[in-house]
Amino acid sequence: MDSQTSQSSQASQASSSPHMFQVDLRGLVDLLSHHLYSSPKVYLRELLQNAVDAITARRAEQPDAPARVRLYAQGGTLRVEDSGVGLTESDVHSLLATIGRSSKRADGLQEARADFLGQFGIGLLACFVVAERIRVVSRSARTPDARPVEWTASDDGSYTVRTLSGEARPEPGTTVHLVARAGAGEWLSRERVVALARDFGALLPYDVRVGEEAVTDLPAPWDRPYPSPAARRVALARHCHEQFGFTPLDSIDLDVPLAGIRGVAYVLPSAVSPAQRARHRVHLKGMLLTERAEQLLPDWAFFVRCVLDTDSLRPTASREALYEDETLATVREALGERIRSWLTGLAAGDPQRLTAFLTVHHLGVKSLARHDREMLRTMLPWLPFETTDGQLSLEEFAQRHPVVHFTRTVEEFRQVAAIASAQGIGVVNGGYTYDSDLVEALPSVRPGTAVAELDADTVTAHLDPVEPGAELALADFLATARATLDPLGCDVVLRAFHPLSVPALHLDDRAARHEQARAEAEEQADELWAGILGSLRGGAPRARLVLNHLNPLVRRIGSLPERELIGTATESLYGQALLMARRPLRPADSALLNRAFLGLLEWATHREDEH
Repeated sequence: MDSQTSQSSQASQASSSPHMFQVDLRGLVDLLSHHLYSSPKVYLRELLQNAVDAITARRAEQPDAPARVRLYAQGGTLRVEDSGVGLTESDVHSLLATIGRSSKRADGLQEARADFLGQFGIGLLACFVVAERIRVVSRSARTPDARPVEWTASDDGSYTVRTLSGEARPEPGTTVHLVARAGAGEWLSRERVVALARDFGALLPYDVRVGEEAVTDLPAPWDRPYPSPAARRVALARHCHEQFGFTPLDSIDLDVPLAGIRGVAYVLPSAVSPAQRARHRVHLKGMLLTERAEQLLPDWAFFVRCVLDTDSLRPTASREALYEDETLATVREALGERIRSWLTGLAAGDPQRLTAFLTVHHLGVKSLARHDREMLRTMLPWLPFETTDGQLSLEEFAQRHPVVHFTRTVEEFRQVAAIASAQGIGVVNGGYTYDSDLVEALPSVRPGTAVAELDADTVTAHLDPVEPGAELALADFLATARATLDPLGCDVVLRAFHPLSVPALHLDDRAARHEQARAEAEEQADELWAGILGSLRGGAPRARLVLNHLNPLVRRIGSLPERELIGTATESLYGQALLMARRPLRPADSALLNRAFLGLLEWATHREDEH
């Protein structure tokens, strides 16, 4: 029994002993190239990052050490030399042979962690995306008498390490040799290497060259001295065109020292959709991290594109995007505040430029003002709204009208705009994005302002009533008209209003449309649902056709003797009023229009036959 227990225990121990992961390097390279990195071009960024990190590490211990990176591309090969801290043989085994090991964890580098860009091992591994063989020769600056060490690896996962004579690398630093894999030679051509090095490394703080051709271009365009503000604007506009392909309306300095950010935001010269993803160029300690950063600014700031350098934001694993954390949230808020301050400054000191900006990007400012009462107060004299008095700011419109009426949809505004204007009712079209929200917020920034949503009752109440005697004389006509439109859920009323050319006005509101939709659904539903929908019937107002007693055509129709012809004429007025209001036609409305049109043709041709 004891023997069985012992054997079981030994078997358990054997089965629980640890095992090492086996890594298929070719599979890992395929994963990197197709899923982690967006393009093979990142191989050069990884090489530059490794070189810059090595120089940073050496300078932490030897501040006067040289800071050079040289790239040489020829015939499908690339050589990258740096004057950095270099590696010993133990470093090579630790950093290059162990995937994912970070140079930040090497002895003596922990205190300089914030100054490093990437991971040495995983960064070098990315070179297999374009290379079939990598050779690294390095000499340590920390151990002056250490001999150079050579690490050679192939994309099949094998590698060798050996020490060399001192002549192989006389000075401390590292040289990386790449040999292009089949089909990837173009990525190692000199023209491509120059373009990528300039794109990724233009703001690096060290001397980086491809051969003798300089890569870095410092100071950054936003930090350079210029002879005048006008010259600076011209230079930044040129920089914007080089980076994004457009000439900006204006540029906004993004100087946030507490977040370690310097850069510029360029205002787009044409309107864009708020749903369009804004993409910005972000450099991390001088190295281009991404040109597609999407979460850098608040959603409302979709009208700018940014270029900036930072030392505080955290990159994702691929180092092609920003990690969403509290730091990024703080930076986003700070950059939003900077853009908000720019808008406020324009309102206070440069109304002409502000007007030009709002002509293109009023939607973005309205989005901001919706949540920021101070911004709404600042922008009140400038933001344009469609009103019955034309394009006006809410401030000017409120000065003209004691009550600011508004509609929630464009269709409702079109229904009443001409009539309301003729009756002296001021109406704002709140059907566009954010407009009704801003109108409703008006009293909070302009105390004493009365705001009311316009409905059919309000419009009807402002129309002049007809004298009782005249309306009584038309009682039979009105009864026939009401009976004609009753199946359509529409009442008929008689009023006198301007302009005289409008014979009839169709008025409804959301409550009336809701009741109309409920009634239609009840007609088409089965017995059970019809009963349920019928129980939902309320006292909601119905749509109404307001006939203009001042219009000569309405007067003539009112004097017609034939009830059938009155009904046809009423249907025609109803259909014409719907079309004038630009409302979508229901199937019943379309059928009515066809019926009325044919009825009038039949009546007209019948009269001709009689003559």
